[in-house]
Amino acid sequence: MSQLPDKDRLAAFIRENPDQAGKRELARAFGLKGAQRIELKRMLNELADEGVIERRAKRSFGAPGQLPPVAVLVAGAPDANGDLIATPQDWDRDEPAPRILILPGKGPAPGEGDRLLTRVQPVTGEDGHQYLGKVIKRIGSGPRRMLGIFRRAHDGAGRLVPVAKGDQREWVILPRDAGEAENGELVEAEQLSDGPQRRRAIGLPKARITERLGAPGTAKTFSLIAIHEQGIPDAFPEEVEEAAAAARPVEGLKGREDLRDLPLITIDPADARDHDDAVAAMPDRDPANPGGHIVWVAIADVAHYVRPGGALDREALKRGNSTYFPDRVVPMLPEALSADLCSLVEGEDRPCIALRMVLDEQGAKIAHDFHRGIMRSPASLTYEQAQAAADGRPDEATVPHLEVLAALYAAYDCAAQARDRRQPLELDLPERRIRLDAAGNVAAVGFRERLEAHRLIEEFMIHANVCAAETLEAKRRPLLYRVHDVPGEDKLDALREVAEGCGLTLSRGQAPRPALFNRLLRQAAGSDFAELINLSVLRAQTQAYYSPDNLGHFGLNLRAYAHFTSPIRRYSDLIVHRALIAAHDWGTDGQKGPEIEALKETAEHISFTERRSMTAERDTNDRYLAAYLADRVGNEFAGHVSGVARFGLFVKLDETGADGLVPIASLGREWFRHDADAHTLIGEDSGRVIAMGQKVLVRLQEAVPVTGGLLLELLEIEGEDGPRPRGRNRAPRKRIGGARIAKAKAKRKPRRH
Repeated sequence: MSQLPDKDRLAAFIRENPDQAGKRELARAFGLKGAQRIELKRMLNELADEGVIERRAKRSFGAPGQLPPVAVLVAGAPDANGDLIATPQDWDRDEPAPRILILPGKGPAPGEGDRLLTRVQPVTGEDGHQYLGKVIKRIGSGPRRMLGIFRRAHDGAGRLVPVAKGDQREWVILPRDAGEAENGELVEAEQLSDGPQRRRAIGLPKARITERLGAPGTAKTFSLIAIHEQGIPDAFPEEVEEAAAAARPVEGLKGREDLRDLPLITIDPADARDHDDAVAAMPDRDPANPGGHIVWVAIADVAHYVRPGGALDREALKRGNSTYFPDRVVPMLPEALSADLCSLVEGEDRPCIALRMVLDEQGAKIAHDFHRGIMRSPASLTYEQAQAAADGRPDEATVPHLEVLAALYAAYDCAAQARDRRQPLELDLPERRIRLDAAGNVAAVGFRERLEAHRLIEEFMIHANVCAAETLEAKRRPLLYRVHDVPGEDKLDALREVAEGCGLTLSRGQAPRPALFNRLLRQAAGSDFAELINLSVLRAQTQAYYSPDNLGHFGLNLRAYAHFTSPIRRYSDLIVHRALIAAHDWGTDGQKGPEIEALKETAEHISFTERRSMTAERDTNDRYLAAYLADRVGNEFAGHVSGVARFGLFVKLDETGADGLVPIASLGREWFRHDADAHTLIGEDSGRVIAMGQKVLVRLQEAVPVTGGLLLELLEIEGEDGPRPRGRNRAPRKRIGGARIAKAKAKRKPRRH
């Protein structure tokens, strides 16, 4: 066992190695194990409290004022020597922002105002800069852009009121910069420079309208706002559309295996816009494997059409993934490919990369191999159709394929045994579903039913992803792993506080494993705290990401995991496909040297685009829900406390799953103290405790579709009257305990149609 470093050595290491300053990386660097890791955590906390180092996101640390290894920068104008100098986008310190010299790279040089995702490295500041920066990707070009509502004054000038949540700063629009924008219109604007010295002028900042987007309240603008806010590319360049239009179906086998006799059916959501995976199963006739099964998973061969370095490839990498909204999809690939040539359409010959797995009667995988072939799917089914057929209620589409479905479910029953032994994280969180009418307005809000058919496809896709990672490791081919790190001790402590507040226990002193969380989830199952505990366990997890280094997948409890099954909508899967092509020597369209060299940058980029899409999808759903509830302002809703912050409570409404804010100023006349560790608000005078998971009754005070914000008034907590709002008298309310909440659940205003 290595010797624990002293605090001076530890602080020096963090300053000199900012990319290895997480708790886990530090323990690995110094060879610390067991109790030494606990002592390391104590030393890090002491150094942070003393101001020697500072805490960062993802349980990492850094020297005060030191930039993280990867940061978003804003490019300035070239200096007198022609060098490009950038500064951090978010710099809230009193001292001047550090200067970063951007190293030359491939492609056009960044322009002034461009936002750059950059890997930074500290250097001595002899030439006036403190860091060197290598651009990973350009996030946005030119001056800062924002979306807002234009409010025109009588003189033709006006103000831009931002639509982003929490952005209260308005922008001045001079008459010459307003164009033909109309009062109340949703517009995109760009920040104007304050002059050659870039000094901040007195008063509000100025902006110029660059695009008119229409009336802000219409449903079709909700996803458009998110697309613009997040900088998601939503229009394909002409050369990309031309490349997609020029693509042709594969004719003949051309060195591929003929898999058209396999009953590879697709099972997808009813509203699926593409079909990139198909499955089949049959009993294994090998006498050495009694009770075993053979499972086939075939995936669309996107790599055949999207060649490395081409126009389609460059645009797919730029987007990173498809983004899904209730009213539209921003696809990674043009529709000619995503919905046609690459989609495993029923009855059509399609190129594929297929996996053949052999499972024993306990569901353990005993062999697998990959094939590049041509398939023809005999059926395209929905999850509901497949499940109904399995339950003895087939329809016209499933009757011809009952034997295929029976074999799939039999193989899944065995695979589920292996999954149960593996014990992945078993979260039970309902998936919200927003259904639109023909006009694009919200017709209904519900929750997707979780069927056994969903679990079947999910389990076989997980198996396929594992097989892809194992095969590429065995053949020594570089790949991108899907990585999910072990939860940090600080998050475990926070989860433990929530569990204990619910009367449950999360064992101490045990190494974090999914089984540890599953025991807590089983304790909460069926109780009033079930959803709270599931959400809290989810929040305790780290965010998954892509990496060329295999760090394992904690949630799935897997040693090696890659994404292979969705190359139509994820660039990570396309990389794995190319690696498999190169590993099997299937053709010239496989992995190339430049792609291998750029794996780290690619991983960082597509991890970023994935988070960007998740944010855009979440914000759009919030806007649709606010629009759905806008005509029910004043109604009462049952819900539960889903979050506690110093500025108020977040309440999740039971009916729709929408989240709203109860401002702390409305909670009563006494002062409420925020306990961040316990996730509670505590009344200083009454001692009243408001905690996560408590049942509440709220009144909807405001719903703002353009921002997705809901403002709520707290009426009851666990059947007791809520605090009286400051500055106004609320009429006495007859206390009827939980009956009032039950009534709010039962008596709901009819939904709009």
